[in-house]
Amino acid sequence: MSISVESVKELLSSEDLGDRLRAVNQIRELEPKTALELVQIAIGDKNSRVRYSAVSQMDTLGEQDLDLSLQLLRELLKDPEADVQAAAADCLGALKLHAAFEDLDQLYHQSQEWLVQFSIIATLGALGDPRGFNLLKEALNSGNALVQTAAISSFGELGNLEAVPLLTSYAANPDWQIRYRVAQALGNLGSAEAKSILETLVNDEVEAVAKEAKLALE
Repeated sequence: MSISVESVKELLSSEDLGDRLRAVNQIRELEPKTALELVQIAIGDKNSRVRYSAVSQMDTLGEQDLDLSLQLLRELLKDPEADVQAAAADCLGALKLHAAFEDLDQLYHQSQEWLVQFSIIATLGALGDPRGFNLLKEALNSGNALVQTAAISSFGELGNLEAVPLLTSYAANPDWQIRYRVAQALGNLGSAEAKSILETLVNDEVEAVAKEAKLALE
């Protein structure tokens, strides 16, 4: 059976959860403008799995109408489910919707959900807003190692050289995954100080870290 706007709409209005989830997947096969119209129906679904699947498509579909996307994603940051909020944060960064920075900053400080905080910090690098530096600095001192790791990566993407001295102590962190992210971030930042730290990481006991440091120095 071929997929059409009508068939997808019919599935989206079904009482059966499986039908609605299938409909969201089928939206991917429609042309973007039409897909954006239909995904809005799914974003309003009563089931969080449907909403999550729908919002996860906004990083690409949202380019069709950035003003509308900003409005939709801002509202989804208030969704009762953490995974939906996290997906909305991811999409705001992917679409580089700088107008949502204050919304992300506020949610980071209000939320008790590590997944939401992680997604906000991870998306700040993609967002590329200079205002994100102070929030990344705060997240670097988070008690959650995953949030710290996301902050390190985002510092590398943001490109502010003031991050280099902040990352120095993390080059000796006992968690090799954090050292690995430090090597990646310093490679992106590329200052003389960053190079000096990378020269120590090429001798790291974990091969993946040493290899990443060598690659960053090339």
